[in-house]
Amino acid sequence: MQGQIKEELEVIVTRKGTEFELVGEQPKVGNAAPNFTLKNLEDKEIRLEELKGQPVLISVVPDIDTRICSLQTKRFNQEAGAVEGVAFLTISNNNKEEQSSWCAAEGVDMEMLRDEANTFGEAYGLFIPEMGRLARAIFVVDKDGVLAYERISPEIAEEPDYTEALEKAKALR
Repeated sequence: MQGQIKEELEVIVTRKGTEFELVGEQPKVGNAAPNFTLKNLEDKEIRLEELKGQPVLISVVPDIDTRICSLQTKRFNQEAGAVEGVAFLTISNNNKEEQSSWCAAEGVDMEMLRDEANTFGEAYGLFIPEMGRLARAIFVVDKDGVLAYERISPEIAEEPDYTEALEKAKALR
């Protein structure tokens, strides 16, 4: 797990030098990935458990309307079109209108899920109460629903390591 660990189970991330504590416990590689149910842009409920049988790359961004989140989502959208056999999801706290407008403006057509009630954030230990947002993270879940990779970005304002996550997801196909 990346991110600074101050005390047991207390994970700290920074945003331009300011520290923020994540609420909850982060899932561990090798354990079953916590299930979640979130709505996509068509208001269809997407459940992680229904994606079993293929690897799933979950890209978590704090706010789709910010530069780094935009870059991260566009990168994974590009990869989603080029990598077969892997489901790509982007999750943010943004509402449907914000996500829809951003996708239309940027030409992004990957699966966008919204976590307005922070149920995903709580299940994955990513919610930052002081910001009202999720921490930046990437998870890869294998075909059996087991967490195979997780990286919480220690600095929210920096792009994650795309290559490492993509290589892990491709190797699980």
